[in-house]
Amino acid sequence: MKISRRKLLMGTAAGAAAAQTATSAQSVKPGTTISGRRASSQPMPGRRFTKESLREIAFPLGGIGTGTVSLCGRGDFRDWEIFNRPNKGGVLPFTFVALHLSGGGLAKPLIRVVERQPHPPFTGSDGVARETGLGLPRFREAVFTGSYPFAHIDFVDSKLPVEVSLDAFNPMIPLETADSSLPVAVLTYTVRNRSTSALNAALAFSIMNPVGYDGVTRLSSRYAPSFGANLNEFRTENGLCGLHLSSTKYPPDSPHYGSLAVVTEAGNNSYRLRWEHGEWWDEFQKWWDEFLARGRFPNATTGPSDDKTSEYASLASHAVIKPGETRNITFVLAWHFPNTENYWREPVNATDWSDKKEGRNQPLKNEYGGKWSSAWEPAVHTLRELGSLRTRSQKYRDTLYASTLPAPLIDAVSSQASILRTNTVMVLDGKLVLAFEGCNDHAGCCPMNCTHVYNYEQALAHLYPDLERSMRETDFLMNLRPDGSMSFRTPVPLRAGGNKVHPAADGQMGCVMKVYREWMRGAGDEWLRKLWPSVKRAVEYAWVKWDADRDGVMEGEQHNTYDIEFYGPNSMMGTLYLGALTAAARMAEHLGDQAAAQSYSALFEKGRSSLDQLLWNGDYYVQKVDESQPKASHYQYGEGCLSDQLLGQWFAEVVGLGKLLPHDHLRATLASIFRYNFNTDFDDFANAQRIYAINDERGLLLCSWPKGKRPALPFVYSDEVWTGIEYQVAAHLIYEGMVKEGLAIVDAARARYDGERRNPWNEIECGHHYARAMSSWSLLTAISGFGYSAPERDLRFQPRVPANPFRSLYSTGTAWGSYTQQSTRQALDAELAVEGGTLELATIRLPFAGARAKVHASVPASVEIAAGEATVRLTAPAKLGPGEKLKLTLS
Repeated sequence: MKISRRKLLMGTAAGAAAAQTATSAQSVKPGTTISGRRASSQPMPGRRFTKESLREIAFPLGGIGTGTVSLCGRGDFRDWEIFNRPNKGGVLPFTFVALHLSGGGLAKPLIRVVERQPHPPFTGSDGVARETGLGLPRFREAVFTGSYPFAHIDFVDSKLPVEVSLDAFNPMIPLETADSSLPVAVLTYTVRNRSTSALNAALAFSIMNPVGYDGVTRLSSRYAPSFGANLNEFRTENGLCGLHLSSTKYPPDSPHYGSLAVVTEAGNNSYRLRWEHGEWWDEFQKWWDEFLARGRFPNATTGPSDDKTSEYASLASHAVIKPGETRNITFVLAWHFPNTENYWREPVNATDWSDKKEGRNQPLKNEYGGKWSSAWEPAVHTLRELGSLRTRSQKYRDTLYASTLPAPLIDAVSSQASILRTNTVMVLDGKLVLAFEGCNDHAGCCPMNCTHVYNYEQALAHLYPDLERSMRETDFLMNLRPDGSMSFRTPVPLRAGGNKVHPAADGQMGCVMKVYREWMRGAGDEWLRKLWPSVKRAVEYAWVKWDADRDGVMEGEQHNTYDIEFYGPNSMMGTLYLGALTAAARMAEHLGDQAAAQSYSALFEKGRSSLDQLLWNGDYYVQKVDESQPKASHYQYGEGCLSDQLLGQWFAEVVGLGKLLPHDHLRATLASIFRYNFNTDFDDFANAQRIYAINDERGLLLCSWPKGKRPALPFVYSDEVWTGIEYQVAAHLIYEGMVKEGLAIVDAARARYDGERRNPWNEIECGHHYARAMSSWSLLTAISGFGYSAPERDLRFQPRVPANPFRSLYSTGTAWGSYTQQSTRQALDAELAVEGGTLELATIRLPFAGARAKVHASVPASVEIAAGEATVRLTAPAKLGPGEKLKLTLS
């Protein structure tokens, strides 16, 4: 589709407009993005929503590998996915936060559930569902601001004598996996008295004891066959107090075993451990009557529940708030469900996804479950360390949002890192990472560690590289078979050689590139040597299966991420193969395996020439379908313009492998992908496949046939729009300097997830929270021109936006922080700050327009200028730790 310049600029114009700060909560444009630091006169950075754009928001709160509960746009809680299963739409009945007020000029006491009023429709055979207490009064409006891992909600109601807001977060600190894996949601409610007299306030957190819940059955009350012997206790510990919810019905190794806790600061508190029983609606009515009349609870103990029943409990904090005074009340919601089981289906062979598998329903231990004996401990730990956890998490958030980058790009990077917190990613005992492709409503989708989908994911590798390395070890030390083929899905329990399904060409070659990435990001030589024999076998298996004639071009049957096989040469598999050969050659040379290095390098040179000559059509690269193959009559793309056709080159840019094909052809191909595949609307587009873009939405098609010859049955997802591929293509465009085109794609993707149409923190492909969308991290590396080689201690920045000063977050795998530069035609001032980890540096490469320069640095250094880049060599390697900076001036 031909794109006018006006439409092309829509993305950047929208991003620029979004970067402006709204003057008031009521006037904020739904779904826009604002940047800047939070202050009394300026809102929290992030994307803001109100009114109809609150509908779909579900902001996942929890730790890596712990599951999450979603804070919704109205302030309610749903998607209780803390029971080792996805549970979209799942609620815990009568679990909410309510504010009781008296005094302050009020004629009589009142209660408001601290949520916005629900949106229509109000349908149902029994009217509006009552299990979340929707019949109680709520606030008239809300404004939600999200910048992961922080959310802020202003609750708006001019009739009330108070201003109420909520700040929620989960600890998220790059490189600090333990502190980022706490099974908690931190909820701080702020109440400000805007009346002229003192107010009595009580904030009550009510919750159902869910221990025993299977995580998927819809609950509408406290009755369920899995409940029984549920015990609610009030505990105190060193200035803290709260509810501890457990059950004695299940043994410690049961998947139903666990506990929940709601903890706050001790002081003026009250609690009810069991709502008073009754018939019909009596329990809820009695709770309301008691809290409205008294404003507090009776502090009575209780015993365990009857079989097949649970209990509700409430915890309140009380305060007298003077006129103009503000009170903050923090609740930490924590959980501990240490046991899961492999409930999911796995392939027996290529076509059999039956339930007949080894180890089905075998108990599995979560990593976080072994660190705590109950939910009480992580809740108390979080409150005790809250200042540090919040400050370090805010430092990550603020460093990212202080970047002088387009707002939609920051939003894409920030929001999709939330996938790491969801049930998409499991972390078992010993930091064994097992990851689904995504989540269906009540089960993980497409298990486990799918090599071709995780080719795209970059967030985990840059934020928590220790967990990413776990996946590589599974790939090469468990799933590689004696013949060199790799199981592209990981069976559970792990077993040598993985499953019996054929290997995936793109996944196997991508895994070789991922080993190179992990080594570049600081995994170390010892780690590389451990994997190297398996890496060689994986590379050379291509000569058996896909490149039998060893000409550097894949021709054989190539299973791939589209869940079909390509037959004949194509540049999607071809560039991944070339990338794997280049990466393997560099690793071999470093390890002293000169024979392998020379062999791989020679084959790369042969392949890059052959692939280009065979597939370049003057506009982009095509597939030469091998029609001699019986199955090649359908599900190919032939003369089509495939958005993924340079996938291996994109990966090569991310890890610094250089150009795999002629540079002019690469640029022309990217321009063609944008020209032909980016749709500015779908009004007249016919799609018989799955629908991820519709009506007036913009998006990048997986494939088009601008020169005709579309197959009658092209590959099965060709007419779809996937955000993971959109971000990959956008990043690649940015790497090549086509920044406006790349940003137009990013803006289109994020505009579809606007809070009204879809959830901004849940990008969907084959399931919720789909892992491919974590390719968004490459947008950050592309626009900053970031590159790092830990073995060479070489750091590079080449900003691709004209911001002056330029500022961006970076993460090397060993350290993270910010890079800032201010430049003129003949001078450049640069500052490298480390916020976490340790950064070892010998060389820094920066853009410089002058012909020669002198360097003035905070450490002794020299400089060389070539091809618009300054190479600054430190006289002695430097090691920077948290809070340290390196400053230099080129002039």
